[in-house]
Amino acid sequence: MEQFCRMFPDADIFTLFHFEGSVSPTIEEHSIRTSFLQRFPFAKKHYRNYLPLFPMAIESFKLEDYDLIVSSSHCVAKGVLFNPEAVHITYCFTPMRYIWDRRYDYFGNSGKVRGTFIPFVLHYLRMWDVTSASRVSHFIAISEYVRRRIRAFYCRDATVIYPPVDCDRFQPSDSVEDYYLLVSAFAPYKKLDQAILAFNKLGRRLLVVGNGQEERKLKSISRENIEFMGWVSEEKLADLYAKCRALIFPGVEDFGLVPVEVQAAGRPVIAYGKGGVLESVIPFKDRNAPGTGMFFRKQTPLAIIEAVEAFERVEGYFSSEVIRENAMRFDAKEFVETFKRFIDGIVGQG
Repeated sequence: MEQFCRMFPDADIFTLFHFEGSVSPTIEEHSIRTSFLQRFPFAKKHYRNYLPLFPMAIESFKLEDYDLIVSSSHCVAKGVLFNPEAVHITYCFTPMRYIWDRRYDYFGNSGKVRGTFIPFVLHYLRMWDVTSASRVSHFIAISEYVRRRIRAFYCRDATVIYPPVDCDRFQPSDSVEDYYLLVSAFAPYKKLDQAILAFNKLGRRLLVVGNGQEERKLKSISRENIEFMGWVSEEKLADLYAKCRALIFPGVEDFGLVPVEVQAAGRPVIAYGKGGVLESVIPFKDRNAPGTGMFFRKQTPLAIIEAVEAFERVEGYFSSEVIRENAMRFDAKEFVETFKRFIDGIVGQG
């Protein structure tokens, strides 16, 4: 969003919610217009409860006077209504996972009351999601993985432009310390419990950055070699990246910024081999082609243990310079240049 604001300094921003001070000055210096949901009770803390009203809210914006609309969409932003002569480009983070293929991960333990009406709400949202996809002039996906999801759920093709990472924030260190790193929100689908169980058996030091709904559970199953640090400052995180032996990445992400950030700091990734990480991490082949990380093929403690032990046998072959060079493919400057070329091509056609 910050990169979009820099590319379009005079653009207006329309969003379902905005709470002053919650985003960077780069964004907040723009004209920001919110939906009627902004005035609903407890909107700041419990906005997710208004999900069934999101489609109506996004359609309430008046965009008839705009010739170019760029929507940054992980939920309903792509569903705006506008002048049919305008061009609408959607930068799609993913079709809503919680209404499509991961609905059971999010709502599987909803209880009897919520579990009764949730299927009806999800059915309605899926119908709206598919219908509103037809309003988009051009889809841009954040990865090939998301491009396939767009094709599967919307029957639309998309151009892939990877998300921007501020690689200048991260630099390799002259020294590496004896710990592995896990950086994530504590959500069930992240599979952090599998990594913790693996490191319980390995006995290696594991630093865990983040928090979330599974914090109590994860701490309860952890042994003394695992340290929970909460969320840390950007400076501290950059230092943790640069000095870790490797990042552990056990979940499936549509792209995954964390693996790119740690590579920008020159450190390798040990990840579950599915999702966007397959596009950002180059797998180890042999000592002459060590790549930037290693994959494990099952989300189990045993698979993670085997991957860590395999990594340690070849750890010395990884090059921080090569790893960082790979990360630079996703630098913010590359994003801006690629996105501008895409916009110029669309405008040129019209």
